[in-house]
Amino acid sequence: MPQAPAAVPLEIVLVGFVLRRYRVEDAPAVASAVGESLQHLRPWMPWIAHEPATVKEREELIARWERDWDEGTQYSFGMFQGVRVVGGAGLMRRIAKDGLEIGYWVHPDFTGRGFATVAAGALTTIAMRLADVTHVEIHHDKANVASGRVPFKLGFEMVREEPDEISAPGESGVSWIWRMDRARWSR
Repeated sequence: MPQAPAAVPLEIVLVGFVLRRYRVEDAPAVASAVGESLQHLRPWMPWIAHEPATVKEREELIARWERDWDEGTQYSFGMFQGVRVVGGAGLMRRIAKDGLEIGYWVHPDFTGRGFATVAAGALTTIAMRLADVTHVEIHHDKANVASGRVPFKLGFEMVREEPDEISAPGESGVSWIWRMDRARWSR
């Protein structure tokens, strides 16, 4: 009997946290975590310019993420310790029809514990199990050294740097693109 193609799981239990699909009822916890992380994220995350969002706006955003998930265009996960949001990560179909980009952020109280690396590693494994995906990329501004440690630790190859519009105050205007393809992936 043929095996069904792999699907993106709703929840992954990892060391130190659970990576799971956001639900609308998570909106207050997400709002709280993002609010507590504004200063930490502001230099690197353009979406912070629209913060603080109301809980209602957060509910609408999560509802959009649910539609994106169902359409297979974006898989947005929260990093949870119990009901507390300690970060977020996702797979986005915005680089190529056969590729996914990984994004991540971590609450400042939880940085330095490897959460972004563990989440990105789990998402790389998920992506590589999808039949239509041949590669995964992580993009970050050259000046964001902490973000650059994640793909390096996971064995991604830095394939290029390119000019990029400065959209957050800490950015240099140079984007680094790291790639993992099926031939390089060993999990």
